[in-house]
Amino acid sequence: MEISATPLIYISIFIAVLMLVEGLYLVAFGKSISLNNRVNRRLELLEKGAPREQVLEQLRKEMSQHIKQTSIPLYSVLSDKAQKANIAFSPRQLIMIMAGLAAVAFLALTLGTEAALPVRIIVAVAMGAGAVYVWVNNKAKKRLAMIEEQLPDAIELMVRSLRVGHPFSSAVGIVAKEVADPLGSEFGLIADEAAYGRDIAESLKALAERMGMQDLRFLAVAVTIQQQSGGNLAEILEGLAKVIRARFKLFRRVKAITAEAKWSGMFLSMFPIVALVGINVLQPDYYDEVQDTAAFIPAALIVAAFLVANVIFMKMMVNIKV
Repeated sequence: MEISATPLIYISIFIAVLMLVEGLYLVAFGKSISLNNRVNRRLELLEKGAPREQVLEQLRKEMSQHIKQTSIPLYSVLSDKAQKANIAFSPRQLIMIMAGLAAVAFLALTLGTEAALPVRIIVAVAMGAGAVYVWVNNKAKKRLAMIEEQLPDAIELMVRSLRVGHPFSSAVGIVAKEVADPLGSEFGLIADEAAYGRDIAESLKALAERMGMQDLRFLAVAVTIQQQSGGNLAEILEGLAKVIRARFKLFRRVKAITAEAKWSGMFLSMFPIVALVGINVLQPDYYDEVQDTAAFIPAALIVAAFLVANVIFMKMMVNIKV
């Protein structure tokens, strides 16, 4: 029995390309873009002696560069994720990285496989673009999850600041100094914009739209209503923090309850594909007797349609909105 190593080679090349993206990012920006630093990136830039205006301009450029490039072919699929992940690479750099990774993947496929030239080109391009997309998507998910977890603490910090007599702009500035990234730098940008004359409510709305988060929209609406009609902002924000914490707690509970169903759906969706790959690896000639029959291709298409329907319906069943 001859075992084919081709699928393992393809998987290994894709993983290597994916790790290469992260390596390039760390080499280019180092720890300055890490989300795990206790001191947020804005404060680090200020501590290095950069003027406040320059730091504000740099952060605004990084936070808005991707959303402005949706007209670039194929990049519009990636721009929203890159915007939420706040990727420091520019759109042009990301496209160049895709091309470079595709070239690396093509070289690896040439050395490690005997696939035809058109197949190697298509797979290499798919690996280059796919690796960047997977990497950016993971960065966006991680960053949004951290912002959701930091937001209740940040709002409660603003509540305590308001109750001791600070204005709301000062409360936002305190959050910018005390909270780590990613929320610290985001609120620091809002504080700097307020210092140069922009309305805080507008900055909060822009942040909420950029992140696409409902909780940030609640915060922006609460501040806007208080500015227009008055009221005790500290009490409003305290109630909002409790609502966000309760919603976050409910979301975690729903996530725990649906974990088994999600893993079951993932297993049911992936098992046929894994079984197919395993059969081709262990016994490449398994389908030789039937693949030339008239019913083989229609049967394969029907099975593929059932697999796609299974993935869609399993995702619908466990996708509970909180």
